Amino acid sequence: MNALLDFRDREDVDARIVNDDVMGGRSSSRLQCDSRGFATFEGTLSLENHGGFASVWLPISPGVMENASGLLLRVRGDGRRYQARLRPGRRNGGVAWAANFETTAGEWITVELAMEEFEPTFRGYRPRGVGPVAPAEVGQVGIMLKDEQEGPFRLEIERVGYARGSVN
Repeated sequence: MNALLDFRDREDVDARIVNDDVMGGRSSSRLQCDSRGFATFEGTLSLENHGGFASVWLPISPGVMENASGLLLRVRGDGRRYQARLRPGRRNGGVAWAANFETTAGEWITVELAMEEFEPTFRGYRPRGVGPVAPAEVGQVGIMLKDEQEGPFRLEIERVGYARGSVN
């Protein structure tokens, strides 16, 4: 795994939280580094006021994913389905590319997502005329929960990386 973000030796992290409150929803979330060597993305998903998503965005060095064949995540989840998201540059909003992944409650897993699995998305819709993700342009990696199940969630993240060569 070529490391993008490694939380094993970090005390803090540059992260941007984006929840459904941007459109009147009531979900909440946060990302905190843990002294045990991982970051925890946790909160409460609410479907109130047409809400239902929580996300965290982490900046990465521009160009570092050039020639990447996939995204790799080392996580311990709660049994819920999350989405990995990639976004070009550092701008907020706009088109992102998303791929779902399942977690197993209480178990550390390595998630391997080939670049071909990422589909363009914009505000919950698939935009027309948008091509595949361009790894060399990725400047942010996001994790989103939008599984339509109200209640608390918790995803521990040890590392985020990328692969060159075969994934899956």
